[in-house]
Amino acid sequence: MSTWLSYHWHAFFLSLRRLFEAPFTSLLNIIVIGIAFSFPTGMYMLLDNIQNLSGQLSGAPQLSIFLKSDTNKAAIERLKSHLKQHPEIANFQFISKEDALKQLEKEGGLADVLNSLTRNPLPDAFIIDAKDTSPETLKRLRAEMLDWPNSEHVQLDSTWMEKLNALIKLGALVVLILTILLSSALIIITFNTIRLQILTKRDEIEVSKLIGATSNFIRRPFLYFGAIQSMAGGAIAWLIVAIIITLINDELLNMIQIYTINFQLTHISYEDSIFLLLFSFWLGWLGSWLSVTSHL
Repeated sequence: MSTWLSYHWHAFFLSLRRLFEAPFTSLLNIIVIGIAFSFPTGMYMLLDNIQNLSGQLSGAPQLSIFLKSDTNKAAIERLKSHLKQHPEIANFQFISKEDALKQLEKEGGLADVLNSLTRNPLPDAFIIDAKDTSPETLKRLRAEMLDWPNSEHVQLDSTWMEKLNALIKLGALVVLILTILLSSALIIITFNTIRLQILTKRDEIEVSKLIGATSNFIRRPFLYFGAIQSMAGGAIAWLIVAIIITLINDELLNMIQIYTINFQLTHISYEDSIFLLLFSFWLGWLGSWLSVTSHL
């Protein structure tokens, strides 16, 4: 076991020495890898933050029943009794047309316009909270309420959330495709880098073979070289995204003062950071393995 570890430590430090033998070239490769990986990483973090923001804005989805204009008080009382007995309704609130008009005058700044009207154009309405807020249940309840007597229109407040979730799913697909494409590019970059390393170290490889070095012993430094370079690119990608998030959050402070939404972009989580580094390390190892398998 100790011999196996010593071989890997030797290969690890040898690959680090080779990185520093050509610092400018190595740095350029690492920066290119970092910039490439920052695109899918940044888009993933943006989608994650949008999901968090939508959760803050949406709250629990509600159903709003707008009654016909000729609905009388007796019909309203029957509807209240029906809502109380409905097994899928948690609670509800009745808003009369008079209360709705007063609220509109108070918040809308349209007192002069509303006072000029000969009659109240607003309907009586019920705001309903369902016990089960799944999209399927809410859609079924909406269809059921549309068939109730005196029901003119039923509005599902989560419709815009469904559209946003559809856009988020589309964005996630774009991130996946972009990750696959850039990961393939990273493997190709590592493949060519290791190929050049093998060509420049050909004499050293021949001497190692003559003195009895095994194929695994010769391959190991090249594998670590590609993996370390790729993981360093992953660290650069993490740093780029973290800097961008910090800069955007500084600008968001101005928006928070204007709007009442308490929202800031969250930085990359510890788990996502570890995954980014391990994934980039694995891609570099894979590209190196393909290269040494082809050229050694």
